[in-house]
Amino acid sequence: MTSGEPTTPSSDYLEEIRAIVKAHAQRTAGNSTELLQLLRVLESLHQIIREELFIKTLPTNRQALYLLLREIESEGGWPYIPRMRLKTFIAHLYAEETQKLESNQDND
Repeated sequence: MTSGEPTTPSSDYLEEIRAIVKAHAQRTAGNSTELLQLLRVLESLHQIIREELFIKTLPTNRQALYLLLREIESEGGWPYIPRMRLKTFIAHLYAEETQKLESNQDND
């Protein structure tokens, strides 16, 4: 939300949800199991909203579709929750192991 946007009950409520999720993530920083659980909950909510609610509201005519596409384009694109690729996860793990080995060699 930018400062130029009007504040509505809906935007206030969404900001409250965002703050709660962010606070939980910060509270569990360092606990990969808890953070993974949070990511799974967010992904599940995204899927439910998209498949059960959003699809039912899609426009049925060209003019309404055009307006929706303009809204999507002007407000930052389509919402997407990317998943960490296994390669990235393994690279991170490899970097940590390499760092530990180097640290152990320095101590010898």
